[in-house]
Formats: sequence, structure tokens, C-alpha cells
Amino acid sequence: MRSKRARRSELYTQILLYLAVGSGSVIGGTARWLISELLHAWFPGGMPWGTFFVNVTGSFLIGFYAALTGPDGRIFAGPVQRQFVMTGICGGYTTFSVFSLETVRLIQAGDLQTAGLNIGLSLAGWLAAVWAGFALAARLNRLPR
Repeated sequence: MRSKRARRSELYTQILLYLAVGSGSVIGGTARWLISELLHAWFPGGMPWGTFFVNVTGSFLIGFYAALTGPDGRIFAGPVQRQFVMTGICGGYTTFSVFSLETVRLIQAGDLQTAGLNIGLSLAGWLAAVWAGFALAARLNRLPR
């Protein structure tokens, strides 16, 4: 059985992780919005260049940071700092960064079949979720008020 001190330390760590992810998400989400708005204003039209830009740069940032602070990396980062940057900032900045990192890791591990499945299922899942959400909202919009 764990001591009261150990349970308190574990709770403290969990609270720090929640705060780190939450505050990182605020930073990432705000940056995403600002950059997307700016690029959409500069490049109006059909192609969502702002979203494309944040997804590509977010993927680059999470890969760079993961390698830089990983076991063989140049910089030590504890779990709270890694969660702040990778889950918080990158996750808030783009939902594509973690997907990209996991797929690259599968490819690096030589698991091309799982990487391909991850890509296919992710794309199908994202599109299906958008369609389902849109369809549900459209149905709710048609209900009498």
C-alpha cells in the first residue's frame, strides 16, 4: 500500500500535468487562430492555407521537440514540460501533429502496414466525424423551436 505522502505527490504531479496541458492548449489554440486568420486574410479563396500552414508547422514542431527532448535528445525535459509543449501547445495549435508523429514512429519502426492503416483510418474517421456532426446539427436545426 502506498503511503499518504506518495499519494499526495502523485496527485500533485497529476494536477501539474493538467495545468501544463491546459495552459499549453490556450497558447497553441490562440496561436493557431491568429496565424490562420492572418493567412486566410492574405490568401482568400477556396484553399484553407492557414489551416494547412498550422498543420504542417505543428507537425514539424512536435517532431522536432520530441526528438530534441527524447531519450537520445540534447535537452532534458521532464514529463510536465513535455506534456505542456507536445500535448498542450502542439495539440492546441493543431490536431494533426500527434497523428503525424505517431505515423512517423510507426514507419521508423518498420511497421508500414500499421502506419498505412493509421493514415487510412484517421482520414476516414475525421471525415466520418465531420459528416456525422454536420448531419446531426442539420437535423437538430430542422426541429421545431
